[in-house]
Amino acid sequence: MKKKNKESKPLEIPSIEQLEAELGREKYRWRFRRVMRNTIYALITVAAAAVLVATLWVPVLQISGNSMTPTLTGGDVVVALKGSSFQTGDVIAFYYDNKILVKRVIAGPGDWVNIDEAGTVYVNDRELYEPYLEEKAFGDCDITLPYQVPESRVFVMGDHRSVSLDSRNSLLGCIAYEQIVGKLIFRAWPLEAFGIL
Repeated sequence: MKKKNKESKPLEIPSIEQLEAELGREKYRWRFRRVMRNTIYALITVAAAAVLVATLWVPVLQISGNSMTPTLTGGDVVVALKGSSFQTGDVIAFYYDNKILVKRVIAGPGDWVNIDEAGTVYVNDRELYEPYLEEKAFGDCDITLPYQVPESRVFVMGDHRSVSLDSRNSLLGCIAYEQIVGKLIFRAWPLEAFGIL
């Protein structure tokens, strides 16, 4: 049996409109790929810059524990600002034993700190005004009072004085400037407590 020759179809030549439509689709694909690539590069650059800023200048920290209650509670997310000058009343984060702790600056280098049995704090023989406290407590204090803060260090205490391990105890002691991560400037979480500290 003889095979029938298939008739070859004539080659279809696209019209100018079809060519223009195909060219438009190709241009669109090319533009889309370029925009996507540029967007991804921009996002990577912004993310890298954010990580760099967060690491070097503005660390973001999550609070654990309750030594700063009622000012800060466990789970709060706070933003710190790196710097080297700290005043009485500033809340700072610092490294201690491979952890980051948060306490309030009570006194600076050379200041004399005294605490009476009721938990009232005196700096250089003047009672410290502490509106952030709910209750005062002598706490876990094993240092000899009055106590002079050494050079290049700060004396810190937690706001929940009865449970806070802080500079009143020789285990922690005064904090060296090199240990300080930064001064806490505002709370980012929870949203209902969002704001400046």
